[in-house]
Amino acid sequence: MNVNQVPADAQLIDVREADEYAEVHAAGATLIPLSEFAGRVGEIDTDRDIYLICRSGNRSGKACEFLKENHGIEAINVEGGTMAWVEKGLPLG
Repeated sequence: MNVNQVPADAQLIDVREADEYAEVHAAGATLIPLSEFAGRVGEIDTDRDIYLICRSGNRSGKACEFLKENHGIEAINVEGGTMAWVEKGLPLG
């Protein structure tokens, strides 16, 4: 999904590492680093749409695959990631 299509009130999860997140992140994004993702799946609200974002879309794509294959949870990969978010001038946290 294109960054412009992410709803303002979306459950947006950033799967980058803490230092990357601290540098810049999408407004409203919650940090669950990919390195901790498997152990923190329970923190995700499965009653809401799940949007995953990383730097460019690669790691968040892997996280989407992990959720689907291991938990049967559908998630939406934010294409272009935080780089595209910044380029489009969308709100930052």
